[in-house]
Amino acid sequence: MQNIVNAFLLVYAALFPIVNPVGSAPLFLRMTRSCTSAERSTLALGVARNSFFLLLGSLFIGSHVLEFFGITLPVVRVAGGLVVATFGWKLLHSPEDTEAEKSSVAQGNPAIDAFYPLTMPLTVGPGSISVAVTLGSQRPTPSEDITQLAVLGTAAVAGLAAVALTIFVSYRFADRIMLFLGKRGTDVMMRLSAFILFCIGIQIIWNGLSVLIAKAA
Repeated sequence: MQNIVNAFLLVYAALFPIVNPVGSAPLFLRMTRSCTSAERSTLALGVARNSFFLLLGSLFIGSHVLEFFGITLPVVRVAGGLVVATFGWKLLHSPEDTEAEKSSVAQGNPAIDAFYPLTMPLTVGPGSISVAVTLGSQRPTPSEDITQLAVLGTAAVAGLAAVALTIFVSYRFADRIMLFLGKRGTDVMMRLSAFILFCIGIQIIWNGLSVLIAKAA
């Protein structure tokens, strides 16, 4: 049971700061300001669904693609951990107002689509995909009990579903969330999430290095 909870929390805690649905909610609200409440709800559901399947494919297929090119899992873990830790560090020290960096996504796109630009790159971009691939590299070896592998896989999928649910709630109720948290509250929450992400990245790096050191010894 502990492994199941850990798998769920690892997926959710690692992806939440990168996906950053709460931080992206004001931009989503701005981009859909001409939509009715029902249309915004439909778009939020579409973005959550698209994000889930994009991250699901990255989680379970991405590391296999890298292995196809001869890149071993320990190396993937070290490289991916560096990416995760770097993203966490950048988020931890990023300016409070990052919307200007994303606002160009909305320019020149009068027709709002659930996939582009709302899902990609606004919600799930290269950073989120690289984190999902790195998490996929943490899967147990096939030699372990198949039932345990299935249970851990289900827990990971549940973590992705929780991320998708967070995206839907954050976008659907963006106006209420921003009013409740305020600018300062939103920034504090994301700084804390960024620090957790940085720690996860360091842990992933250590997992990869431990295997490489053991093989070299």
